[in-house]
Amino acid sequence: MSKTIVITGASDGIGAAAARRLHREGHRVVVVGRSPRKTEAIARELGADHYLADFTRLDDVRKLAADLNTPYARIDVLANNAGGVFGNPTKTVDGFEQTFQINHLAPFLLTRLLLDKLIDSRAAVLQTSSIGAAQAPRLDLGDLDLDKNYSPIRAYGAAKLENILFTNELHRRYHDAGISTASFHPGNVATSFGSETESRLMRFITGSRLLRATVFISPEQGADQIVWLATSRPGVDWQSGGYYRKRKPAKPGNKQALDAALARGLWTRSEQLLQL
Repeated sequence: MSKTIVITGASDGIGAAAARRLHREGHRVVVVGRSPRKTEAIARELGADHYLADFTRLDDVRKLAADLNTPYARIDVLANNAGGVFGNPTKTVDGFEQTFQINHLAPFLLTRLLLDKLIDSRAAVLQTSSIGAAQAPRLDLGDLDLDKNYSPIRAYGAAKLENILFTNELHRRYHDAGISTASFHPGNVATSFGSETESRLMRFITGSRLLRATVFISPEQGADQIVWLATSRPGVDWQSGGYYRKRKPAKPGNKQALDAALARGLWTRSEQLLQL
């Protein structure tokens, strides 16, 4: 059965690869991206609807939610895939550190604003996380921007942990209402991800030809996790609220990911920051 599947970060990398594959399988894919050129190119290739949103601007996220709510009778899958790792701490126009906003606050806001439609659709909400969550520092709900102790890798790890905690709490609050949730590690994918970072380590990891040839997988391989979760049956093929790797339940590698009180606190703090 054809599904309506919204993918953020779909103009490049695993998002674009997932969009192509899901389109080939007969689904209605909605492409969301930041770059007008790249986003329009993917949409034109697939004959798909597309929307532009820069997640460093929360007003863009609010407009995106309004645009998605109007033309679609249902949204069967929301794949919160947009993200990135960056360099020196930079505040967005909304006043938040950009790694935190792009990777967590923006998808949290988008999901909250689409919540009624997602519940009515009995949708799956998917979150692209990472094994980078294992490197997250102890989360301080009073300093989610990491103003006290920032580094690009710490900020990225914290954001990927927040993806898992958000997924867990979304399941706890709304699974009985019909929503299924999953977070996942897509693998070490050879994409342009991390190209904007000033971290020497991340530049070496993402830019090394040797590592790309021997360690990294292709965007098409990395997209498999999105495609599998989007097209298979929650409650049968995978369990809501879980974290997945290579189509199997996995451990996030950070004990904070299993902290239910921390997940509830992150949700509450996120709503406070967004004034929801």
